[in-house]
Amino acid sequence: MSKTAFMFPGQGAQYVGMGKDFFDNSDNCRKVFEKAEELTGLKISDICFEENEDINKTEFTQIALLTTECAMLEAVLEKGIKADVTLGLSLGEYGALAASNVMSMEDAFKVVRNRGIFMEQAVPAGTGAMAAVLGLDANVIEDVLSEISADNAVVEIANYNCPGQIVISGEKQAVENAAQKLKEAGAKRVVMLNVSGPFHSSMLKPAGDKLKSVLDDVEINEITIPYVANVTADYVTSKENVKELLIKQVYSSVRFEQSVRKLIEDGVDTFIEIGPGRTLCSFVKKISRDVNVINIEKYEDLSKLDLVDA
Repeated sequence: MSKTAFMFPGQGAQYVGMGKDFFDNSDNCRKVFEKAEELTGLKISDICFEENEDINKTEFTQIALLTTECAMLEAVLEKGIKADVTLGLSLGEYGALAASNVMSMEDAFKVVRNRGIFMEQAVPAGTGAMAAVLGLDANVIEDVLSEISADNAVVEIANYNCPGQIVISGEKQAVENAAQKLKEAGAKRVVMLNVSGPFHSSMLKPAGDKLKSVLDDVEINEITIPYVANVTADYVTSKENVKELLIKQVYSSVRFEQSVRKLIEDGVDTFIEIGPGRTLCSFVKKISRDVNVINIEKYEDLSKLDLVDA
């Protein structure tokens, strides 16, 4: 039997103009933007649609992305497509939570607005860095990082994206040292990323701790549509575990590749990426050529869903 996963991208996928055709073509999509704007007091449609610098500032990027993803999700649901399971990459996990009804859309907006602020403020600008490591096995990367970390330097794996693409994160000097050593160890390329902080490293623990107070006021619903957590690459089966996993997610590795492998093992054969770009589709294709991937980024992309079993 065919199984479908909805997946939602994370920070880095944003661009000016994202979601505008959904806003223009669907009342339900427009209402999502209006709801997010009312809850946050931000003109999110301007951040998403008009040329501006805020779209790439973590504080605003996260809520803008989540709003766009939730609006696009409404359009997918209007087509009668249902998910058997959901997952997201980093920030995208909140899209997965909303799609699974584990957290209401309103609560997801409230949490993510604060998450963006806390992550922006957690580490002074210029002290942290991230880099993408291309063409090197995870085991080799882990060994190199543990050598560097032995000198009390912070450098850790932030994202297991797909075979041949892993992101590292930590103190700027430690990441630069690691980049050099990883090239010597055989990496095809190591690319420093243009980010405002060392996300998904232990340096972000203060942001995770602050998030706890926001999550305390959020209601978690019974899990009726399963979702896979970044931290464990496994299904979350008890609603009691959701908040703790979201706190840890801020400063722990995102195990996207392991999550996708888990779903494929369990018979998921269609992955629908809901959000700007098609990064997650490209990751899934590198993990397995035997599954179907569909990206919903433009309103016209909804016609691709006609081929999916509703």
